[in-house]
Amino acid sequence: MLSDSYLRRYGNKNHELIIHCKFGTEKKLMADFHFTQIGTIHSPYKEKFAIPRQPGLVEDGTGQLELLAPYNQADAVRGLEQFSHLWIVFVFHQTMNGGWNPLVRPPRLGGNAKMGVFATRSTFRPNPIGMSLVELKGIDYQNNRVLLQLGSLDLVDGTPVLDIKPYLPFAESRPDAKAGFAQEAPNTDMEVCFSSNAEHQLLCHQVSYPQLRRFICQILAQDPRPAYRKKEQENRIYAAHILDFNVRWLINGAITEVVSIELRYPQ
Repeated sequence: MLSDSYLRRYGNKNHELIIHCKFGTEKKLMADFHFTQIGTIHSPYKEKFAIPRQPGLVEDGTGQLELLAPYNQADAVRGLEQFSHLWIVFVFHQTMNGGWNPLVRPPRLGGNAKMGVFATRSTFRPNPIGMSLVELKGIDYQNNRVLLQLGSLDLVDGTPVLDIKPYLPFAESRPDAKAGFAQEAPNTDMEVCFSSNAEHQLLCHQVSYPQLRRFICQILAQDPRPAYRKKEQENRIYAAHILDFNVRWLINGAITEVVSIELRYPQ
């Protein structure tokens, strides 16, 4: 039973950090923290499926971080251009209503073995917060907009951002660190080919999307299927919303064949 509670507020009327503190009979503090979104991610990945599992895996999968008012000020990012990489603290907004479990099945273990949620990068966490290390390619200032140009990322379009921190190699790079079941980089050895129909569609969009073929190949080489599907011999079509396209493909052994690349909103 809760014997006492109180509410403390910090900040100003525009954005507050609200801490709800509750005390149980054993005087254990339980707190709820309410944070304000400072920015939004613009990404070529329009849905969760087919997003790389880590940043840096798909070279052409770049994006932007747009700061929101009142944080869209040049002063707020003064000096940030001196850093090559950033930590982005964000919200798993598309899975936050799914709850959490103490045990999860990491894709790197084939989807069968279970690990504790805190020993994984699972999106289904007690607090739906993630961190992503990305390259900062530049900062643009456009009509009261502050846009951070990002390198290869692993975030869905529209991801809410809570904070940005510069990456400090001297403090955070640990070449001798152990990484458990994820010590090595994932395999990216799926061969990708295109049907005659997909080849024709690529040709039609070559002027507007000159890197589309390479981008699709980089994504599908990661084999974005759920881990439990990878052991199955199947002849089914997979689909993902990538950039402005519905991309469909099928798997035949170690070969991925792209069967169609269709504009979602034909002009």
